[in-house]
Amino acid sequence: MVPSYAQVFTALCGLATTAVAVQPVIVDGKDFVNSVTKDRFQIIGVDYQPGGSSGFTGKSDPLSDATTCMRDAALMQRLGVNTIRIYNMSPDLNHDECASIFNAAGIYLILDVNSPLENGSLDRTAPWTSYNPIYMKQVFGMIEAFKNYPNTLALFSGNEVINQDSVEQVPAYVRAVQRDMHDYIAKHVNRSIPVGYSAADVRNILVDTSNYMSCNIKNSTSSRSDFFGLNSYSWCGKSSIKTAGYDVLADDFKNASLPVFFSEYGCNKVTPRVFTEVQAIYSEEMTQAISGGLVYEWTQEANNYGLVQINDNNTVTLRVDYDNLQKQFSQLDLKKVQSANSSQTSVDPVECSADLISTNGFPNTFDIPTRLDSIQKMIDNGVGSTNVGKLVPVKNTKITETVYDSNGKEITGIELNVLSNDQSNLPGSNTSGSSSGSSSSGSPTSSASGSAKTNAAGKPSASGMFSLAGTLSAMLLALVA
Repeated sequence: MVPSYAQVFTALCGLATTAVAVQPVIVDGKDFVNSVTKDRFQIIGVDYQPGGSSGFTGKSDPLSDATTCMRDAALMQRLGVNTIRIYNMSPDLNHDECASIFNAAGIYLILDVNSPLENGSLDRTAPWTSYNPIYMKQVFGMIEAFKNYPNTLALFSGNEVINQDSVEQVPAYVRAVQRDMHDYIAKHVNRSIPVGYSAADVRNILVDTSNYMSCNIKNSTSSRSDFFGLNSYSWCGKSSIKTAGYDVLADDFKNASLPVFFSEYGCNKVTPRVFTEVQAIYSEEMTQAISGGLVYEWTQEANNYGLVQINDNNTVTLRVDYDNLQKQFSQLDLKKVQSANSSQTSVDPVECSADLISTNGFPNTFDIPTRLDSIQKMIDNGVGSTNVGKLVPVKNTKITETVYDSNGKEITGIELNVLSNDQSNLPGSNTSGSSSGSSSSGSPTSSASGSAKTNAAGKPSASGMFSLAGTLSAMLLALVA
């Protein structure tokens, strides 16, 4: 049957939507906001680093293999995730297919610009030695690689670099990196990309760290964080807001001048994890101060934080933790989660001053290191990256791997649902797959390669366009034949 012009136009629109599922997110006061719909955006996400940092060599990364990305994006979409955080990436690899898959699924990316490789991050013991053009080329390369993906939500300048073992100068160097990132983005990106910091939940310096990163320095406003992430594991098992200290966190950040969210959560001292903290994180009491969170972590590694298990035979088993988290996500009142809180008022950033800091040994002066001339040249001229990412059509939506539920039964029919414009994924809205009646004959075995949870340097944790053109050419030829 010869297609009509209307059918061709419809097909064109359908193919086009595979590249524009989400709209960029911006910072508005203390909220993340959809830049088009203006809806408040709450992070409902997971941390994603299959193989852990010990498995990262720079030759591949979590967003360099399209088959793996399709599998994980479909399973995350089914779970209810709208955001993932990736710790270790190579700016020299092609991420177009994976970024496009997650974009089509309505899932945003928060990226750490650092890596565990040499010259890949700030040295907390001597940051002045690691703040150099080699390191900053890696950072700017990450911006180039991901700047054109609309689902690039934000960039982390550092992860737990500031802690009990760091020297006093570290916070100033983190702000220097953020200054350079902001200035590079302003010069070479056609939209704003939020830049912020992910902190360890070290009680005696947490508020000081937040105050230091969020205040305004008159001669260095671009060094200020756009958001503040918190890695917290204080809620274990069936806890409560008070027992877990969430009430203290809510009080600490109720007057924050920027979005604050859990960049890691999910204590595993009680297993399987029941994730009762989900209801607290997205409750009215907490959303006064907190913009959601990311569960640590997607794949099962030696540290036992996984939601899914990648087996030796390349099959996947959804762990009980996955089921429990999905159940908690499905109970959220999404209208309340997304709506602006009328009692939540925006707070203007305060000017940096010594009285913001209360801990001895934490810097209470705000002298940001001078930018090196070699780094200034990269900001002025760009890093000359040939690997500037772009969205490509998502050609297939079915996963090829066999997936088992937590009882060992095969789940069939799992498929990625390509969302239309302006949409992000929401719990319960894009589910697929059903379990078979019997368990698998062979018991899958785990492939938990990776190392235990470590520190800030990294947790262990255009062919498509030709295909699109060929498809459309064939349809148009059919019309005139």
